[in-house]
Amino acid sequence: MNSARRAFAKALAAIDVVIEVTDARLPEASSNPMIEELRHFRNRPCLKLLNKADLADPEATRAWMAHYNVQPGALAVAISAKHPVDVGRIPVLARQLAPHRSGAEKPLRMILAGIPNVGKSTLMNALLKRRVAKVGDEPAVTKSQQTLDLGPGMTLTDTPGLMWPKIEHDADGYMLAASHAIGRNAVVDEEVAVNLGMILLVRYPAFIEARYGTGTSSLDGEGLLEHIAHRRGCVRKGGGFDLEKAANVFLTDYRTGTLGRISLETPESRQKMLALEGGR
Repeated sequence: MNSARRAFAKALAAIDVVIEVTDARLPEASSNPMIEELRHFRNRPCLKLLNKADLADPEATRAWMAHYNVQPGALAVAISAKHPVDVGRIPVLARQLAPHRSGAEKPLRMILAGIPNVGKSTLMNALLKRRVAKVGDEPAVTKSQQTLDLGPGMTLTDTPGLMWPKIEHDADGYMLAASHAIGRNAVVDEEVAVNLGMILLVRYPAFIEARYGTGTSSLDGEGLLEHIAHRRGCVRKGGGFDLEKAANVFLTDYRTGTLGRISLETPESRQKMLALEGGR
């Protein structure tokens, strides 16, 4: 990650617009503070893409866009990298942030950045209308930086996923793991699922009830996981619930949108979390 940081910082010297891709379900938790720090140092505007918006709660997404769009030098838009209409808007929006760059002599130079597994590679391929980046549902698929022509008078530099060395808030770590931005080797699925359950029981109880056929008023995260294990037949040989298997069922239902359109944080919940834990 240190080498990725150095490469990103060096590339910014010849960049006009930073395009940061975040996960619309957790826009701040999935935003690397280093990207914000370096772009401000270079005084570069940022087009902030809230990707996977088709999986996120529309009301929460609207609140996040309102939150970002009052910040200087930033423009936020909700997209799905799988929808061509959404992708087609991106070059136009980027030009709005650097209107002085146009034509062959002064091409608009953009850099695509974000943490692992927020959909950068899918977006890169969609923008170029051909497969130039490997896509996969695992973090850190893109391994090296590359610059390509996006069209007349436009270049786009793709970067590896930029994760910061230490996640400051435990809540962010659990949200990132639930959304698959952190690899399975770094986390325990059962713990991640319990924390996800605690969030959804408060914010989206109706989704839990509809999917797993249970009331939620007396459940906590662990109780929800046990109910899913019972409901889905996740039982170990010799008896007892297989909570790891139940956790995988639950996390997959969230990640694929099977549970419904869910956001794990809002500007309001973010503010409350920071007040409790301190930090950015």
